[in-house]
Amino acid sequence: MSQPSGVGKFNIVGFVSIVDVSRAKAFYRDTLGLRLVMEEPPFALVFDANGIMIRLGMAKEIAPAHGTVLGWQVPEINEVVKNLGQAGVQFERYTGMDQDELGIWTSPTGAKVAWFKDPDGNILSISEHPELKG
Repeated sequence: MSQPSGVGKFNIVGFVSIVDVSRAKAFYRDTLGLRLVMEEPPFALVFDANGIMIRLGMAKEIAPAHGTVLGWQVPEINEVVKNLGQAGVQFERYTGMDQDELGIWTSPTGAKVAWFKDPDGNILSISEHPELKG
């Protein structure tokens, strides 16, 4: 039997554009707790996110964000939101979305999501998906 073609069995690599390299490095490493693997100026900062590579591409400018560019699936969103808040992360609030006091929105399927921005304005998220537990 032949192997299916495609990339479904391989890890993804996340790409995010940044402008302010020092602020991005501090935010992703110190605030979010990702491990800085290498610096490749003038191309990218490379981070490890629990076995997934994230490349922060160094750019001169980036377009304003219009949607989430990276997200993390977490087991307990309330705890993570509180921890990130204590580290200085401010969560976004969106008009028309019924977010709780922590900024967490519950989707019609029961998934819970909270959004925040990195220093360059990229929209990031954390989410808890009860349908994916155990």
